[in-house]
Amino acid sequence: MTTKIHACVEGLGQLVTCILTGGQVHDVTQASALLADIEPKAVLADKAYDADVLLLCIAEKQAMAVIPSKSNRKVKHAFDRHHYRNRNVIERFFARIKQFRRVATRYDKLASRFMSFVLLAASMLWLK
Repeated sequence: MTTKIHACVEGLGQLVTCILTGGQVHDVTQASALLADIEPKAVLADKAYDADVLLLCIAEKQAMAVIPSKSNRKVKHAFDRHHYRNRNVIERFFARIKQFRRVATRYDKLASRFMSFVLLAASMLWLK
């Protein structure tokens, strides 16, 4: 009944890639798949993405991981707090695509149709 959109945006807030999953799927499980086809300079994410597997994937791409450590992590890793301020770009992207009623309320029963409208909404934002 629920759907989660996992998205990767570029520095200006335009969609690069996205994956659609069920609502029970955790965000960090899809992060490596989102980063598979791109070569980022830096990856900005919140504490939910603090996993050793993802940090290793980012390091293999020679990118900088700007992800704060979880509170339960024994060894905290450093991150650039000044660069982390730009993480709101993804939040603004989701706020903009949710202005499209069909995306916000998910009227479509088929995941393929819903994904098509998510991509259409992202394309409309790209053209603005």
